[in-house]
Amino acid sequence: MTRVIHTGDTHIGYQQYNTPERRRDFLRAFRQVAEDAVSDDVDAVIHAGDLFHDRRPGLVDLQGTVEVLRTLREADVPFLAVVGNHEGKRDAQWLDLFEDLGLATRLGADPYLIDDVAFYGLDFVPRSRRENLAYEFESTDADHRALVSHGLFEPFAHADWDTETVLAEATVDFDAMLLGDNHAPDTAEVDDTWVTYCGSTERASASERDDRGYNIVTFESDEEDDGERDSDGQVAITRRGLSVTREFVFVDVDLEDGEGIDRVRDRVREYDLEDAVVIVTVDGGGEPITPAAVEEFAIDRGALIARVNDHREIDVEEDVSVSFADPDDAVRERIRDLGLSDAARDIDRTVRDGDVVDANVRETVERRVREALEEDREAFRSAADGESERDVQTVADALNGRDETGAVNDGDDDGDGIESEHEAATESATADSSPDSSDVSEADEGPETDTDGDTDQTDADGDTGQTDDETTDEQVSMGDFA
Repeated sequence: MTRVIHTGDTHIGYQQYNTPERRRDFLRAFRQVAEDAVSDDVDAVIHAGDLFHDRRPGLVDLQGTVEVLRTLREADVPFLAVVGNHEGKRDAQWLDLFEDLGLATRLGADPYLIDDVAFYGLDFVPRSRRENLAYEFESTDADHRALVSHGLFEPFAHADWDTETVLAEATVDFDAMLLGDNHAPDTAEVDDTWVTYCGSTERASASERDDRGYNIVTFESDEEDDGERDSDGQVAITRRGLSVTREFVFVDVDLEDGEGIDRVRDRVREYDLEDAVVIVTVDGGGEPITPAAVEEFAIDRGALIARVNDHREIDVEEDVSVSFADPDDAVRERIRDLGLSDAARDIDRTVRDGDVVDANVRETVERRVREALEEDREAFRSAADGESERDVQTVADALNGRDETGAVNDGDDDGDGIESEHEAATESATADSSPDSSDVSEADEGPETDTDGDTDQTDADGDTGQTDDETTDEQVSMGDFA
């Protein structure tokens, strides 16, 4: 019998809500997974991608990750992983560095054997490169085979990858597919193969209300089988929660006519908010409320962070009419004069869009740049002078010039923007963002959502920068992603 922990979407380095405490939360959750693995004496930890939230993790996050991986190595628990869309780069991956240090193994087309189980890996592959992807894996005499991958596979929400095609074209038969990218845990059977998502270890979006955790996957022979899930007596999958995950308190308020902020405060008082992330969602009718007043009220009652999502549309009668010149009109006129491409104008509108929360602007822009380049590598060629660099510079300047109020200013930001505009726009094409829980951005809660479907959802995606035109007549092998 072989028992492994199946985890993923740890998103280490994610400073959610621009709060350092949340950044530490993501590393702490990963640390508990490793500690559980040691205490339970499992045979391996399998990570299904998005170890990091960004392809440029900070030094503190790298140091913390190395410390956790050393804990596993000292306990002789192998760490086997694939590369996800958030962390994927065009060249060497962080996972390769950890492998060089003897802290991890990057799974690929060759089997990694643990007892009688062979583990294979398939890194995230952008949609534009899947059509000609050859699912070629080295054969093995192992009793059981499992594929670890990162992407949105059918039959789960936001799917864009045909699981049946993968299983039919793969050169080996898999008993299980251990997946990452969808932050909601779930399991289904496809063509006699168990396909399972482990979910994320911390909430990367306010839409992720379920408890966080990971899977325990057991491979056993018919005579040993006693698991909850069984496919020909081979695979058992169980769920385990994490105790260190930051508590999220969801306060849902449905206001009646005549009710307003007092009713919202009464509902907030019903909960213990100490050190929690509080998400207040307002629906129904009632009077207008000031979100800042509700958030301040929750903070005063001990909340770490508070956000208000008012889903209502309330018409407010104005007694005084005052008009000012619209600065956006001047910006739009200047944009027209520049003769930018349609893609660059779309990015400009995104930066100035009041519906995109400030903390989400960078990820939203990067995602749209990647999508545009995936569709057409010349998407940012200037309509006026044919120089794509001009569009890229304009996009980066607009992104770096947006201040915390959402307005465009003339100064540089604090370093959170794009360091090298042309490099960033080009390298962004290497991370093709998924619209599911893997895409970590927060749409309706305030500062992010990776799972509105990054899921990322930011669900933010691992593209190599190669376009559809480049791959039409060529077959892509597994080695291209090793």
